[in-house]
Amino acid sequence: MSLADPAAKAEQLPDRSDPYKDFYYTSTDGLNLHARDYGPRGQKSAPVLCLPGLTRGVRDFHRLAMRLAHDAPRRRRVVVAEFRGRGQSDYDPDIANYTPKREAVDTLDLMAAIGLDHCVVIGTSRGGLVAMTMSALRPAVLRGFVLNDIGPRIEGIGLLRLAGQLNRVPVPQSWEEARDNLRKLQGEVFTGLDDDAWMEFARQIYRDKDGCPVRDYDPKVAKTLDAEAISAGETPEIWPLFMGLGGLPGLVIRGENSDLLSAATVAEMQKRHHRLSAVTVKGRGHVPFLSEPEALKGIESLLARIDAS
Repeated sequence: MSLADPAAKAEQLPDRSDPYKDFYYTSTDGLNLHARDYGPRGQKSAPVLCLPGLTRGVRDFHRLAMRLAHDAPRRRRVVVAEFRGRGQSDYDPDIANYTPKREAVDTLDLMAAIGLDHCVVIGTSRGGLVAMTMSALRPAVLRGFVLNDIGPRIEGIGLLRLAGQLNRVPVPQSWEEARDNLRKLQGEVFTGLDDDAWMEFARQIYRDKDGCPVRDYDPKVAKTLDAEAISAGETPEIWPLFMGLGGLPGLVIRGENSDLLSAATVAEMQKRHHRLSAVTVKGRGHVPFLSEPEALKGIESLLARIDAS
């Protein structure tokens, strides 16, 4: 157990009148880690645990969490984790701890800290790798899964692009610059977005400090992407880890323009995993926002299947 006083922490979690409550728990190696808790407790519907991408945090899941916890016909508890080195969680002095395995252990600690015995995991990019690792470490905690634009084979071209953006793109000086820079970088693969949508996208990526955008992750996290190794083709496929999810109902969501998850990989995933559904989100690159109608329909359909089982 990661909490010194679990009962005291539980009193800080949201009651049914609150949209969400931010809370903290302590990792087994002493870091203070942040998470956000939405929606009602004690429902028969399966709780959802959301896991963000490599450098992302709780803001990415706010729209989805509000939908599932408060606006869907069948409401449910939604917990959003923020990995070490991201958002309001402590940074780790040791770069070697920024791994999916360490983050999976932290997430299992989170579940224990709040008394969450099982859940449906929605993992975006890196969060999907963490979900697979959680299943390998403790299979009984998962009732189902959603992999958002991630799979057991990751395209090197997409990883190189991501590494380049994280290590070379400077932090913008204003929110307008953040919006415009993001549109220049991603406008060809994220289509149909107006100014407000691009601004919302920017505010998911950066944290506001005194009215200006700032980076919301430990710079050491970006250094875990080794461009030289990626260029040399040293990106292992993790089919055995993915097949550890084989007995669970699942969904893979792919952005139509994604350069990280190919359509061929999705087809192979469905061939090997017979309980896996797939949704392609039009006009999206890496990663879909999960607020798109087709993404929501796929997620809610999966949750309904799990609730009925």
